[in-house]
Amino acid sequence: MDHPGSEAAEQAAAMLAAAGMPRMPARVMMALAGSPDDGYTAADLADRLGVSAAAVSGAVRYLVSMRLIHRLSRPGDRRDRYDLAEDSWSGMITANAPLYGTLAASLDRIAEENPTAPASAARAREIADFLRYLAERMPQLAAEWRAGRGAPGDAAAEPAAGGDSAAAG
Repeated sequence: MDHPGSEAAEQAAAMLAAAGMPRMPARVMMALAGSPDDGYTAADLADRLGVSAAAVSGAVRYLVSMRLIHRLSRPGDRRDRYDLAEDSWSGMITANAPLYGTLAASLDRIAEENPTAPASAARAREIADFLRYLAERMPQLAAEWRAGRGAPGDAAAEPAAGGDSAAAG
């Protein structure tokens, strides 16, 4: 089976893993970014990634539980197929917004409990301020992005001919 974008998918998965996502779920997620329109079966994913069915099964369970991918059932086909969930990327990014606020509160406490080290306390407060900014702006940015996309098929939702689709969103 031909697997478009395999090298780029592996590079993207390595970046996600470096950012803290478990390696196999990152690989499965990036493989699904280049899947056929009807998704991949678990066997297809194992073949594409050169791993065992057990490795794919664990990764799929993780990604489904995180709502990043979903099962596709087709009448008459006993094998489930998987594909990226709608809005999975912006959802993944904005889901961390509450975490940023909690981290900011912890950093504020660190600063308060460290009065004999004003430079260290100032750094902790600066990080806390940045994290509060992220907690506030991430959901707003995702909402702005969604609003700017328009409905599927709208001219506003389509990249310009010959344009860079990454720059269009």
